[in-house]
Amino acid sequence: MDRRDFIKTGMIAGAYAVVGPLKGEVVTDPAPWFDRPMRWAQLVLVENDPGQFDPDFWLDYFRRVHADGVCLSAGGVVAYYPTDVPLHHRSAWLGDSDPFGYLVTGCRKMDMAVIARTDPHATWNNLYEAHPDWIAVDSTGQKRRHWSNPDLWVTCAMGPYNFEFMTQVHKEIVTRYEVDGIFSNRWSGHGLCLCEHCVAHFKTYSGMAISRAQDRRDPAYQEYVDWHINRLKELWFLWDRTIRSVKPTSRYIPNGFPDKIVTGALSDIFFTDHQARSGAIPPWSNGKRAKELRATMGMKPLGGIFSIGLEEPYRWKDSVQTEAEIRIWVAEGTANNMRPWFAKFSGTLYDRRWLPVVEKIYGWHHRHERYLRNTAPLARVAMVYSEQTERYYGGEPWQAQPSGHAQGMYHALIEARVPFEMVNDRLLDADHLSPFKLLVLPNIAALSTAQCVQLRQYVLRGGSLVATFETSLYDEQGKRLQDFGLADLFGVSSHDRVQGPMKNAYLRLKPDAGTKQFHPVLAGLEDAYRIIHGIHRIPVKPTMEFPSPVTLIPSYPDLPMEHVYPRQPETDIRELYLQDMGHSRIAYMPWDIDRTFWKIMNADHARLLGNVINWAVNEAPPVQVTGPGILDITVWRQKDSMTAHLVNLTNPMMMKGPFREFIPVGQQQVQIQIPPNTTVENISFLVSNTTPAYRAAGGKVTLTVPSILDHEVIALDLALK
Repeated sequence: MDRRDFIKTGMIAGAYAVVGPLKGEVVTDPAPWFDRPMRWAQLVLVENDPGQFDPDFWLDYFRRVHADGVCLSAGGVVAYYPTDVPLHHRSAWLGDSDPFGYLVTGCRKMDMAVIARTDPHATWNNLYEAHPDWIAVDSTGQKRRHWSNPDLWVTCAMGPYNFEFMTQVHKEIVTRYEVDGIFSNRWSGHGLCLCEHCVAHFKTYSGMAISRAQDRRDPAYQEYVDWHINRLKELWFLWDRTIRSVKPTSRYIPNGFPDKIVTGALSDIFFTDHQARSGAIPPWSNGKRAKELRATMGMKPLGGIFSIGLEEPYRWKDSVQTEAEIRIWVAEGTANNMRPWFAKFSGTLYDRRWLPVVEKIYGWHHRHERYLRNTAPLARVAMVYSEQTERYYGGEPWQAQPSGHAQGMYHALIEARVPFEMVNDRLLDADHLSPFKLLVLPNIAALSTAQCVQLRQYVLRGGSLVATFETSLYDEQGKRLQDFGLADLFGVSSHDRVQGPMKNAYLRLKPDAGTKQFHPVLAGLEDAYRIIHGIHRIPVKPTMEFPSPVTLIPSYPDLPMEHVYPRQPETDIRELYLQDMGHSRIAYMPWDIDRTFWKIMNADHARLLGNVINWAVNEAPPVQVTGPGILDITVWRQKDSMTAHLVNLTNPMMMKGPFREFIPVGQQQVQIQIPPNTTVENISFLVSNTTPAYRAAGGKVTLTVPSILDHEVIALDLALK
């Protein structure tokens, strides 16, 4: 296999299989511990904890919250056990104690899975003096002092410090304590490194010098991205192979990886380090991370790390969030099949308010565990995300803030109450797409010829598409094509440059000229003669006949006020292209509706997007919920049941946390499609702990949820007919 084939193909191992580290073969391993833990605890010790903190308090707390998996600080920048690895810095407070070993023993007595945490990103002066080549070098050629603690040095992730020194550390930990795994924080480097090892290794790999410019359109940069991923994959293989040579069921679990395809292929279990909100991030961001990883991992166990403290750039690590903020973040993770994992920094307690909050969350989770062991999502809509677009698309003014397309589309799907999953654009084969009736492509600009073929095949099988802006106008390396790769599906062609940023441009909404009826995509907008346009658009030419429910009103002056009137109040230029193709429906919008929606949150854009998605899917959703508020809705199948999660995001602090309190929403009317060949034996509300009245007929269940505070789970016990 070529050095980049692993990254560029959709190779995915089956459940509980890993890619063999030496030759790439797939090796099946039952690995019984992977799927057992449902609630994780993490205690991140600080250097002066040994001899000062109370380990028995934490062991008792793990028991009270029903934690069945734990991650404990072991080594790296600081060792919390009596290490014998030369230059492995023992805590200055360690003395002859072994706090890591004490905690491991206590957790084992409670039959918990135990993972050791290491942190290899920084080191001390004595190691720097012994091995100065192990230290990262910045773009000016200087060895990197740690940005936060000048007593430390930043290590090179790609060189001997990780490949030799930390390999010894990991082997020692597993040999002594027989832990189930090693979890490494900050293991993958911190930006460009120009140390002698990186320079030489990249030269051998690519024949090029490392580019300091880091221009995503530069072939040298693209080679560097590939090299970086492959080098980290080698490190992952090495550490995994090393600890498995000591304990075959043990696994190396990295904290994050820059390529989700690789993550899905290599991981038997993974954890998302997206611990809390910062800035203008909505709570659904936690669920989005879960969906992205599930697109490549399938239903392998996925832990959702959440911090009990604030996650702001100012790093208040001993802080405590509000109860409402912790609960909504964890609810989003749970609704999206993440297993909760709380992270506490420092064994010393400065603020105890979070303790009963987590105990309450974990207690509920423990009581209803059988309804949270999901076997498959039941969503019929999927939003495509593209790591290659993220890496290689950019450089032009209209390509700035490319993540806004996905963010806006994701939020629009939430507001439309559409249960949905996500799909990685390198996994567009029939097996991965077969669960879905509709794929949504929010400016998935970089697509290869093979990927476009896969999308055409999906449509031929009856799948529908919704796409925006420059989708398929670039190849997989970010080079602009002569025309859309999906021009035949869109029914349009374009050879023009993007227009914008537009000011004071509008969309004309109008009924069909013959029937005088409004198209379903304009439902709720019938009295709106026009609505605002986006910020950028790409001129296109239709290659077939289309309806014209949405057309362009070009920009006109916004000053002086006396001149604010449309120069062209009517045009025949469509800004929404709709077509039926057998059992498929295609909708293409040649403008940045998704990114504009994310930027300004215009309600008309949300309604238009929701209408287009509902028109394109053209079937009843697995769960339909009507009522007030903003709800994130997910739907799952378990062995003998199915569940619908309703997470209440209705809050003045939805876009800028933290939540101060929950704002309950009122009555919700719910209709649930019953899985084929099953009957409903019982229905219960798992959060409010009540049993509702319901009606089952025609393969559907209808019921009413009286109110939702933060989260409600509708559980249907099923039996085979």
